[in-house]
Amino acid sequence: MDTDAIIPARYLNTSDPDVLASHCFEDADPDFASRVSAGDIVVGGKNFGCGSSREHAPIAIKAAGVSCVIASSFARIFYRNSFNMGLPIFESTDASRSIVTGDELEVKPSEGLIHNLTQGEKYTFEPFPPFMVDLIQEGGLIPYLLKEEA
Repeated sequence: MDTDAIIPARYLNTSDPDVLASHCFEDADPDFASRVSAGDIVVGGKNFGCGSSREHAPIAIKAAGVSCVIASSFARIFYRNSFNMGLPIFESTDASRSIVTGDELEVKPSEGLIHNLTQGEKYTFEPFPPFMVDLIQEGGLIPYLLKEEA
């Protein structure tokens, strides 16, 4: 899933999170924005977020209410942008291959564990270092740095 599929280039004239959220995954799934609920999880495959280095992609996903993204791998710039914007992302090839639409998941970032409650399976990922956990909890890089200055 490249960044153009996450947020089409025709919407890059704004950085308003609500506008971006309303067009998130629009070309790949026209009904996504109307179906997504707060706390939903997006599961992708290999090299999720490849393409341009736009920060709009993780902003759109987060603003749509998605709590995190799980994929087998992420494009490096998307990986960094996601943390900068406060969107948690988790790399797990097993989870990416096994999870299907509608599965209920529980993600434990500090333990590096994804529990698929529907299928009764558990998948692992490399837990984040403490400073990255703090960065996500603060909502991204800017809020994290502002808190550090205070």
